[in-house]
Amino acid sequence: MKKDKVKIGIYELTGCAGDALLILDCEKELIDIFSAADIQSFAMAKSDNIDGPLDIALVEGSVTTEREIEEIKDIRQRAKIVVAIGLCATVGGIQGRYKPHSVWEADYKSVYGETEMTHTKPIQSQPIDAYIEVDYYLPGCPIGKDQFLNFFTRMLGGNPPEKYPQPVCVSCKHNENDCLLTKGEFCLGPLTADGCGAICINHNLPCVGCWGPIEGANYTSEYHLLKEKGFDPEFIKKKLANFSGTKIGKLIESIEKERP
Repeated sequence: MKKDKVKIGIYELTGCAGDALLILDCEKELIDIFSAADIQSFAMAKSDNIDGPLDIALVEGSVTTEREIEEIKDIRQRAKIVVAIGLCATVGGIQGRYKPHSVWEADYKSVYGETEMTHTKPIQSQPIDAYIEVDYYLPGCPIGKDQFLNFFTRMLGGNPPEKYPQPVCVSCKHNENDCLLTKGEFCLGPLTADGCGAICINHNLPCVGCWGPIEGANYTSEYHLLKEKGFDPEFIKKKLANFSGTKIGKLIESIEKERP
C-alpha cells in the first residue's frame, strides 16, 4: 500500500520573507522537495494553495497585526506539528526587539499619529509562541540551506529536528579562531546559539547574535565583561536586544541590578 505524502504548509507573517526565499533558493533540490512532500500551501512558490489539514506547518515572521493572530491560530488548529522558522517567528525578530508597551505605543504614534487603520490593527510584534503552542524551532536570520534540508529530511522520516544547545564559541574554538572578546571587540558569541559554524568570526567579524539567544546564556556576565572593555551600557543593552526579540525581555531591564 502506497504511503500518503506528508502534507506541509509554508506560511509567512511579518518579516523580510528571507526564510521562504531560502527554501526557494534550494534550486537543485526544489523539485525533490515538492516530489517528496505534498506542499499544500506556499504563497511564494505556488498559486493553488489549500487551507486544509496539515501534518506540518512551517511559519516564518512575527505576529504584528490582529489579523495575524487569527491566522496563526487557524494554522495551529489545522496542523499536527507547527515549526517556527527564522528569528522573527522564534523570538520576534528585530521588529520584536524588547521594549515596554508604553514605549512601543509612543513610537507608533510618533510615526502614524492618529491615523485610523482600516485593513487590520497593528500590535506590538511577538514570536508566534506568544499565541500558540510551537512544537519545534528552527533559528537563523535567515535559516541556512543545509540546516533546512537536514530538518526537512528528518521531519519527512518522522524524526524531530536537532537542537542547537551550544554557543557559537564552540564552533569558533573548533575552527581555531582567536577570541575577539580578548581583543576588545564587541562579540556576542557566548550568548548566541550555534548553527552557523561561526561563519562571521571565521572572517574576523564579531558575532552579532543573528541565530538568537541560547538557552541558559549568562547575559549578566557578558554585559559586565563588555562594560569592562569600555563599551557604553546603553549600547550594550541595545546590541543584546537586537536579535533576541522578546525572549530576554525584562532581563535586559534588570541586568545592571544583578551585580554592583
